[in-house]
Amino acid sequence: METLTDGVVTLVRWRPDHLDLLVDTVTASLDHVGAWLFWAADGYDRAKGEEFLSRSMEEWESGGEYNYAIFTADGLAGGCGLMRRDDGREIGYWLAKPHTGKGYVTRASALLVAEAWRQGATHVLIKHDRRNTGSGAVPPRLGFTEVGEEASVLPLAPACSGVNRVWRLERPE
Repeated sequence: METLTDGVVTLVRWRPDHLDLLVDTVTASLDHVGAWLFWAADGYDRAKGEEFLSRSMEEWESGGEYNYAIFTADGLAGGCGLMRRDDGREIGYWLAKPHTGKGYVTRASALLVAEAWRQGATHVLIKHDRRNTGSGAVPPRLGFTEVGEEASVLPLAPACSGVNRVWRLERPE
């Protein structure tokens, strides 16, 4: 589904007309976002935003990945995605600094879990760097179980340890 909402957060499929808003939001929180996410570690500009939006459109059409902008009453708060992983899905997320600590990612993730079940997924994963305690607070709130740790496979952002905590939620019977 292109739009998901719980009345507090609204997830909207990223579109090309979000470019300026995306770039402005990321650059305004670059120290926060870039500390944890390699794609913003060396800055964020229109070219990176265009590449992300283009790839998001391609992935959406292929069914490999569903990326959403997270909107609240205050505007764009961040982004999240639901990525296909064999018969399961994986959730990823980020927030601009002024929007952290308000439960927005937990709400967005709950919407993505429901969408994963609608898509027929057997399980959902959340992975985050073990040093990122903010991201680590989300999975247990939603009933995920920590199943282990693994080495990071992507280039590391400056605050990252190189070890991801892995959480899993099984589809209810």
